[in-house]
Amino acid sequence: MSGGLLQTGAGRFIADTLETVGVPPELAGPFGDTIVGVSLFGIAFILLYVVGKRFILPLLNRVLNARDLDRHAKTPIRKLVWLVYLFVGITIAFGVAGYDDFLRSLATIAAAATLAIGFAMQDVLKNFVAGIFIFTERPFKIGDWIEWDDNTGVVEDISLRVTRVRTFDNELLTVPNSQLTDNVVKNPVDADKLRLKFVFGIGYDDDIDAATDIILEEARAHDGIMDAPEPSVRLTELGDSDVGLQSRIWIASPSRADFVKIRGEYVKRVKERFDEEGIDIPYPHRTLTGGIEVADGPVAEQ
Repeated sequence: MSGGLLQTGAGRFIADTLETVGVPPELAGPFGDTIVGVSLFGIAFILLYVVGKRFILPLLNRVLNARDLDRHAKTPIRKLVWLVYLFVGITIAFGVAGYDDFLRSLATIAAAATLAIGFAMQDVLKNFVAGIFIFTERPFKIGDWIEWDDNTGVVEDISLRVTRVRTFDNELLTVPNSQLTDNVVKNPVDADKLRLKFVFGIGYDDDIDAATDIILEEARAHDGIMDAPEPSVRLTELGDSDVGLQSRIWIASPSRADFVKIRGEYVKRVKERFDEEGIDIPYPHRTLTGGIEVADGPVAEQ
């Protein structure tokens, strides 16, 4: 048996093993380097695979547990690291097997493919990187209430590419992660309580202090609204047809069902009190000014 790989210690060991199991030298000779190369590749890859399963993954799990990541965050990170490790392991195994020329060709092809894929999948890669930032920085987690742009909802799932948010109209939004990292995301949930805001519009001729007292009284009277932090009311806007009074309240169970139920009951009670006290909730209206010109034209015969 002859060949470059057969002259190495590992090659001679494999050649002797082949002869021991009954493979004649005249048969193994022409394919000696190929057999040795494939054998070395398999042995190297299996060893690296076992090392990864026995040591790398447990070490990664300890690191993730130390960062106190939830299960949904750990799974994609673990998969990503494992895929990178397998790619590195295959590369090392090719090198050990002596396929340097093949490895260089593969690296060239991979570089060209990566460049082409990068141009074609810019948005996907952007969302992928944004997903990594969400997992590492943790601006929100599954179960959190978030607000961004004109959207509001509860986070149901986070992946490396998209985040799924359930709105309070029971719609499931699939949001690209880049939208959440490129925009301001509000998280009004504070531990086990949630802040709600609602703007009541009253007429310009109505008593602001009386309306404020009614809003606070109804907030304090509702069993689902917390006393501490206490409810508050602020004058936030002077609209075209109304004065905006923003009510801020806290509820103890920040779930979608509780939010919809408590907000609906609270707003209904305030509206009923406004009606009893003669406080108007005006609707937008416009006054059109100017003349209307009627041009002369043919008159239809009767």
